[in-house]
Amino acid sequence: MKTTELYAKKGKTVNLLLSSGAICVLLLGIAIYSSGWIDQELKIKPLVISCALLLIMGALLIGKLRDLNDKSPLISLTQKSFVGRTAPLTKAFGAGEWVDVKDINVETSGGDRLVVVTLENHEKYTKRLSKMLKNMAVDKEQNEINIMYSASELEESPEQLFELFQSYWKGAAMNSAQQNESLSV
Repeated sequence: MKTTELYAKKGKTVNLLLSSGAICVLLLGIAIYSSGWIDQELKIKPLVISCALLLIMGALLIGKLRDLNDKSPLISLTQKSFVGRTAPLTKAFGAGEWVDVKDINVETSGGDRLVVVTLENHEKYTKRLSKMLKNMAVDKEQNEINIMYSASELEESPEQLFELFQSYWKGAAMNSAQQNESLSV
């Protein structure tokens, strides 16, 4: 099985940048109006809230603009491992090995459909994660780690991404079984 690399869809990225830019302009307008430039009346709460949101949206917008020139794949699937950069958790997680995968499914979270890869042997991977990300990903009761991959920036739909992950996982399991069989002969 060859390596599959999934890249960002430029149309989705441009739409995201345009909508983020429009929200920044709207927040800037609210901040200007709240500061009293138009009606000479200072409105503190809307000014503080709009400025805080403008700073957050501006930082996200600048980060996305910086990533626009990045030509590396968002998700890379190989015969032995998988790597993704679709969210902060997947970036920090790095590469996972198919032999540790317990389950793969699709879940909805916050209006986005995510491919969730559940891995056993979480001790092997948790050293890479910050405390906050570790608390998000590790299920201590089941002794598992859940890594979520989003298709929102990809050409593929969540279902297509799920099928790709499933096919690589099954292919890795078949290769592992064949290797074990050849070793026992």
